[in-house]
Amino acid sequence: MAWLARWWPALLWAAVIWTLSTGVFGDAHTSRLILPLLHWLFRAASQAQLLEWHHAIRKTAHVGEYFIFSLLISRAIRSGHPGWRWRLTLLAIALLAAYAAVDEYHQSFVPGRTAAVGDVLWDVMGGAAAQVLAGLLALGREERRRPAGN
Repeated sequence: MAWLARWWPALLWAAVIWTLSTGVFGDAHTSRLILPLLHWLFRAASQAQLLEWHHAIRKTAHVGEYFIFSLLISRAIRSGHPGWRWRLTLLAIALLAAYAAVDEYHQSFVPGRTAAVGDVLWDVMGGAAAQVLAGLLALGREERRRPAGN
C-alpha cells in the first residue's frame, strides 16, 4: 500500500478533474454563474466581450487544474528518487497527457459537452508549465546548496 500513500493525492485530483468534465460544469452551466459576475464587474463590456472572457476563464481553468495535477503526479513519481531527473519529468507529462486525452474522450459521451483536441493541448501546457516551474525551483535549491567557489 506504499504506492497508495504516494498516489492518493493525484488520484483524488484525477477524480476532481473527471467531475469537472460532467455536464454540470459545461459551458452552458458555467456561463450562468460566470457571465453575470463578469457583467457585474465590467458593466460597460459588451456581450461579445463577456463571452470571450468566459471562454478565456474556462481555458485558464484547464491550465490550472492540470498544473496542479502535474505537480501531484510528479510528487508520486519522484517519491524515493531524490534530485531532479528529466526522465521523470517527461513521464509525468506523458501520464498527464494520456489522462487529458481520456478525459476529453469521456466528455464526448456527456450531454452538453464535446471533446476537443485543443483542450488536451491546454491541459498539457498547464502540466508542462508546472514541470518547468518545479525544475527551476529544484535548480535554484541545488545552486544554493553548492559551496561558494564551485
